[in-house]
Amino acid sequence: MAHRGPDDAGLFFDRDKGIGLSHRRLSILDLSSAGHQPMHSQSREEVIVYNGEIYNFLSIKLELAGKGYQFRSHTDTEVILNAYHEWGPECLDRFIGMFAFAIWDDSRQRLFIARDRLGIKPLYYYSKGDTLLFASELKALMAFRDFPRSIDDEALSLFLHYQYIPSPRTIFHDTYKLLPGHYLLHDKKGLTTRQYWRKPDCEWGTIEEQASDENVLLNQLDEKLTQAVSDRLISDVPLGALLSGGIDSSLVAALMQKVNPAPVRTFSIGFSEDKYNEAPWASKIAAYLGTNHTELYVDPAAALEVIPVLPDIYDEPFADSSAVPTYLVSKLTRSHVTVALSGDGGDEQFAGYVRYWMTRTMADWLARIPRNIKSPIARMLSKLPPNWVAQIYLPLRDYLPQRLRMANFQDKWQKLIMQLGQGDLSQLYRMTICLWSQSELFELLGRELPASRYEDEFRATTGWSVISGLMHVDQHTYLPDCMLTKVDRASMAVSLEVRVPLLDHRVVEFSARLPEHLKYRHGTGKYLLKKVLARYLPRHLFERPKMGFGIPLDQWLRNELKAPLLDYLSPARLKREGRFDADI
Repeated sequence: MAHRGPDDAGLFFDRDKGIGLSHRRLSILDLSSAGHQPMHSQSREEVIVYNGEIYNFLSIKLELAGKGYQFRSHTDTEVILNAYHEWGPECLDRFIGMFAFAIWDDSRQRLFIARDRLGIKPLYYYSKGDTLLFASELKALMAFRDFPRSIDDEALSLFLHYQYIPSPRTIFHDTYKLLPGHYLLHDKKGLTTRQYWRKPDCEWGTIEEQASDENVLLNQLDEKLTQAVSDRLISDVPLGALLSGGIDSSLVAALMQKVNPAPVRTFSIGFSEDKYNEAPWASKIAAYLGTNHTELYVDPAAALEVIPVLPDIYDEPFADSSAVPTYLVSKLTRSHVTVALSGDGGDEQFAGYVRYWMTRTMADWLARIPRNIKSPIARMLSKLPPNWVAQIYLPLRDYLPQRLRMANFQDKWQKLIMQLGQGDLSQLYRMTICLWSQSELFELLGRELPASRYEDEFRATTGWSVISGLMHVDQHTYLPDCMLTKVDRASMAVSLEVRVPLLDHRVVEFSARLPEHLKYRHGTGKYLLKKVLARYLPRHLFERPKMGFGIPLDQWLRNELKAPLLDYLSPARLKREGRFDADI
């Protein structure tokens, strides 16, 4: 785990009580030995191991000092310890930040483990019999000599469907991800998990009554975002921002520059393939904002070198190809700073994904098409070569409405065809986010796809509008299990801490209560977010088709990656491993 904490290490064991805590430290606040972990409370009743940042720790520290608590360090770690001693699990309600921590409470003979509200920081645990193991990454659990490493075939099915393994499952039996906004208690009575926070649902009417004036809400959003960014600038080590050139990262960089008196350090990477390259836009935005900008153009050879190390970084199957550029930009950034802010979380809160309006539009269309002709239409469209369709589309793209201008048209075209054969909204949306279909997986694996949180969260949106419901599902599934997992592992693999101001829970609670027309209007998303950004950047620098953070994977699989691909998928290997039907 040294990559997550290269600066210090510590151990605590009480063999009589069967408890052991270990920690690797990435020093961000109070670089002295006073920040060493595991850290004991002054009473010696509690000891903590902790990963993350509590941005409002100074105000909590002041409150605790008023109650007579004394502090030996300038760390947020010690504040968490004393807050737990004073308020118990309810201390979580006071924290603003990202965190995963465990406290051994000797007076109560219990272990208290908590994860932040949005799932920015990871927490894995293995529970079997009287054994409980927990860590920030699975590789730490796998190092335990009695860890069984028994593959969960149902989790494998879910991975092939979603391209990640949905929480709380992992690739191993009896091994789980602690859900965002939850804590875990383990004592002599056993293990229990409890939820302490959940995003507000469907409260848009309340906020409309409070402020019907759009400009009032615009000002409030600007203030909350500025506060979230400002809070995340607390650091005793160099700090910067990941600037992709998209709306979200540009907004974070702009707000950093707004509150910071000196030029902010910004970082981006570029590719020679134009359809994957946003670096020129990032450079223009950095120049306008006046940031100290660093960019690196990556050739295919450098990017391909990352692929063999991905299994070691992610520990379990993970198929988001943007993990490659995320790792590369993290590596570039870490060569200059130790902490960076990113723009993750904007799409899921402000309807930024094209798939939202695609799904809603398809649902409307399919409702008008007789069921008996949907499949023939899909079969007819599937016979059109995607390259040929793309050649027709691309010359027309700039003349189409903004919502129809796609940077990755071929992928969207394939998903459009698949959607034609689907029924309800849940199935429609599934086809925009999933790889192997349920029927294909049954043929491949010989079993039904198990249920996951996807179905649970869709049921929770019954009666909601389509766009709001899809954002809700993503916020509870795709965001923590794919997007935030990708960023945490890629950045921490090079000892870079990434902070996510758009996922400040105060911002999330505010955005949840905004009326939908301030997020999605006239076929495009991020309406109010763009209006905030327009205060700091001219619109021509960010009003363009959404590109995403991708790589030319299709080209690589036909060329540089063809040999290993054929090896991994060879019938002999598949039969030897015994998990797939190699004859289909």
